[in-house]
Amino acid sequence: MVGLTGEPLHILLIEDNESHAEIVIRSMRDQQLANTIHHVADGEQALDYLFARGVYADPVQNPRPSLVLLDLRLPRVDGLEVLRIIKTTPSLLRIPVVILTSSDAESDIATSYDYHVNSYLVKPLDFKAYSKLTTDLRSYWLGWNVNSPAD
Repeated sequence: MVGLTGEPLHILLIEDNESHAEIVIRSMRDQQLANTIHHVADGEQALDYLFARGVYADPVQNPRPSLVLLDLRLPRVDGLEVLRIIKTTPSLLRIPVVILTSSDAESDIATSYDYHVNSYLVKPLDFKAYSKLTTDLRSYWLGWNVNSPAD
């Protein structure tokens, strides 16, 4: 899938669990998408990527994401804090953020929506169900959904 400009869409996957990250990456690659997946393993790396700092300063190698997939329980900077920063930063707030987490705690869900998350998904425990979730996620957010224009 490509964006309205014909360019590949860029997904920023923020996930500290390598097994979970691999499921998402494999599922999207198995669908032969033209998308690029950029994976970071903690909240600090995510913010560095989003603000083009340090090793993520090159916009060609690390383009602005079309979609952020965000786990909540992250080392260094918690996922809720990453979400809060994204949604309070004018240059980032239009990027769709989907929480993809194992937490079904009401407080996490409520806080995520208070911080203007675009969607909240709980990771299934079953591998096949998790793979289907990523397929459906890709279809909706990268196929059917029309994103706001970038700033």
